[in-house]
Amino acid sequence: MPTIGDRDVLIRIQKAAICGTDVHIWKWDEWAAKTVPLGLTVGHEYVGVVEDFGREVTHLRKGQRVSGEGHIVCGHCRNCRAGRRHLCAHTLGVGIHRPGAFAELLSLPMENVVPIPDDIPDDVAAIFDPLGNAVHTALSFDLVGEDVLITGAGPIGIMSIAIAKAAGARKIIITDVNPWRLELARKLGPPARSMFPRKTSKRFNANSA
Repeated sequence: MPTIGDRDVLIRIQKAAICGTDVHIWKWDEWAAKTVPLGLTVGHEYVGVVEDFGREVTHLRKGQRVSGEGHIVCGHCRNCRAGRRHLCAHTLGVGIHRPGAFAELLSLPMENVVPIPDDIPDDVAAIFDPLGNAVHTALSFDLVGEDVLITGAGPIGIMSIAIAKAAGARKIIITDVNPWRLELARKLGPPARSMFPRKTSKRFNANSA
């Protein structure tokens, strides 16, 4: 069972999602082999409920639905103290450097715990991590009336379609080389185009060999 300190929250996992990072770890590719400790519990996309918490945690209650930010920062380095926590020199990733969410229980610093409204289904709440990436990326620019090209119809790219629509984009086009992913994207409405048509891709690959 994970231990908790005075500022930690113990979360009972209700549902977890599989990220592309988890697939890299499952395949144990070069990045995973040099980054992830052997035997570590992986997983960083999840939703759960508060099981317990340390004595300094006053803003949460037991049984409350939560998820969490997966980057644990030190809070003391130059970047953290300047408000640039995303550039912390000592960042630890949940499910990468420290135990993750493919388990019954997960311990997390209270600063990383995010309350989830009860009217959001677990299936949706469990993928708030990649959805947050899509929101952050898409809203880096004013999209009202703009034409948007999304390169890559993976989960974050497809989520970006909905964000761009909601932000008022005029036209949205998404590209990929995977027909199955393009078909998923088409279900959300925008034109979905193959990056390289089959004949072109064969010539491209031959010329690039």
